[in-house]
Amino acid sequence: MKALTFKRYGKSPEIGFNEVSRPTLKPDEMLVEVHAVGLNPIDNMITTGMFKLVLKFQLPATMGSDLAGVVKEVGSRVTRFKPGDAIFASLFDLGTGALAEFAVVPERLAAPKPTNLDFVQAASIPMVGLTSWQALKERANLRAGQKVFVPAGSGGIGTFAIQLAQHLGAKVGTTTSTGNVQLVRSLGADEVVDYKKQEFEKVLHGYDVVLGTVRGEAIEKSIGILKPGSKIISLVGPLDAEFASARRLNFVLKFVLGLMSRKIMRLARKRGVSYSSLFVRPDGGQLSEIGELLKSESVRPVIDKVFPFGQAKEALEYLAQGRAKGKVVVQIK
Repeated sequence: MKALTFKRYGKSPEIGFNEVSRPTLKPDEMLVEVHAVGLNPIDNMITTGMFKLVLKFQLPATMGSDLAGVVKEVGSRVTRFKPGDAIFASLFDLGTGALAEFAVVPERLAAPKPTNLDFVQAASIPMVGLTSWQALKERANLRAGQKVFVPAGSGGIGTFAIQLAQHLGAKVGTTTSTGNVQLVRSLGADEVVDYKKQEFEKVLHGYDVVLGTVRGEAIEKSIGILKPGSKIISLVGPLDAEFASARRLNFVLKFVLGLMSRKIMRLARKRGVSYSSLFVRPDGGQLSEIGELLKSESVRPVIDKVFPFGQAKEALEYLAQGRAKGKVVVQIK
């Protein structure tokens, strides 16, 4: 079968199409004919080697993680799905990829595709939906009336997180460029800072949660907009020692990650707030709950551009420019 793979880490990962063996199933797995794949910034980061100590791939490896498609075969222990069912799922952190004609999906990671979404729309959801859910509902325990800051509101994570926070009854602040102000307001943002005209740390105040979505100084600056006792949940690092412990990394890596996060932890403590990093985990149960929100139109997909399968490499290059409004999706069928 045809798949988009990379052969090595670094500046020349040799991304391209290759014929790979059609995967075989374990008892708890399903063979899925992939109709669409949603791309995420980490897809480009993986090939650099940035995460090779954490995310394990056998090279050459198929790229991508978020998919929507149709079940073709099921293993002997699969009970929730049958051939012909339309599903969506994330394969992130499994050491396998989704940018292929077929993919193996463990039953526990899959959810029924919402009937009101097509495959392209469904494929755009898994990572941004699960990340937002795990950050805002699980980690932050976001409640009605609280205030959450979601920088880069027009991006893939931002467009979903704003809607989820608004659904949970929170007030949402965000940053975006002039041309995207109306978009983020339409998604539910209450306070919108045009970063080309203002600095968010001089405008926003009294927040309960910061969702770190932008690398660099933005996370440190966001400490100043928080109330004492509030939370910073970073999706972009620095990773912390707690992350290393959860991944059962060795002592050296745990020590290194502790050093990398020392500055932000110290600044957070001075303000009386907590800092933690979050690495999304695939979860079919949570994705099913997200699917119900999509069916009720409490949240909706936001898609910037759709590429055909033959242009999957170009789709990754487009995503790397960092200008997408919402998600970039590759349509395979």
